[in-house]
Amino acid sequence: MIVYTPLWDTLKKKGMSTYTLRVKFNISGSTVQRLRRNMSVSTNTLDDLCELLGCPISDIIEHIPNDK
Repeated sequence: MIVYTPLWDTLKKKGMSTYTLRVKFNISGSTVQRLRRNMSVSTNTLDDLCELLGCPISDIIEHIPNDK
């Protein structure tokens, strides 16, 4: 499963919030909600977040293996 927990930690470290994503970086509210719910987003969105936040992908997403 992909989770976006690192994104929230990165935003906090940089003194930013979801408001910053929506207003300053023009990320749609629906995309922010998808991220909050660990739902899928496009690789373009992930690329945009890396560029806007100046960080590697590992600061945005994490893979957690499914228990089988």
